[in-house]
Amino acid sequence: MPPDPSPMQAYYAARAEEYDKVYEKPERQSDLRLIERWLAAVLSGKTVLEIACGTGYWTRFIATAASSVVAFDSAPETLRIASERVPAGGVRFEVGDAYALTAHRGGFDAAFAGFWFSHVPLERRHEFLRGVNRALEPGAKVVLLDNLFVEGSSSVISERDADGNTYQSRRLGDGSTHRVLKNFPGEAELFALIGSGLGESATFTSWQYYWAFEYLVPRPGADPSARR
Repeated sequence: MPPDPSPMQAYYAARAEEYDKVYEKPERQSDLRLIERWLAAVLSGKTVLEIACGTGYWTRFIATAASSVVAFDSAPETLRIASERVPAGGVRFEVGDAYALTAHRGGFDAAFAGFWFSHVPLERRHEFLRGVNRALEPGAKVVLLDNLFVEGSSSVISERDADGNTYQSRRLGDGSTHRVLKNFPGEAELFALIGSGLGESATFTSWQYYWAFEYLVPRPGADPSARR
């Protein structure tokens, strides 16, 4: 018997059919158009490992420019939508665990995680990034894309736990309510996170509603500090 899904996996499985409504907010359309073009340029020509691809919203823009893409998610329900959305060829979809990337190792010179890092508990951030780095070639580019907290547009923070993680209470169309971990790291926090040797040559980009953080997987003998 397969193990019970985690609360996050169960939430996204239940949300699969209505997931993309988050991209329909009128105030965010300008940002989204800019980021869609930006992301394709950043990953142009790369062999990309996409982590937690969800319904493939971002996969389709990466696929137009990347050399190849392996995109995975823990929820088969969202992967079904992704595989129907993205044209066949150049993208391989797989069920996978963002904390167990060894199955995806080899040949990748870039990784992308869109709107996933905010769901990583504070106490597991180093573990997650170390796993990403091990799955990639030295010098590979890692791109994290996620939300800024914007009053009036973002869901309110309903709870904070003893470790400092923040949570939102989200209601789905079927009437179910879910407690969802959602952290909002700042620029300085992200630079500090990889400054211990997790990455090099880091850059931070922000729009009105979103942020992106890029870094290179450390190469042997390279300066481990994050450089702006």
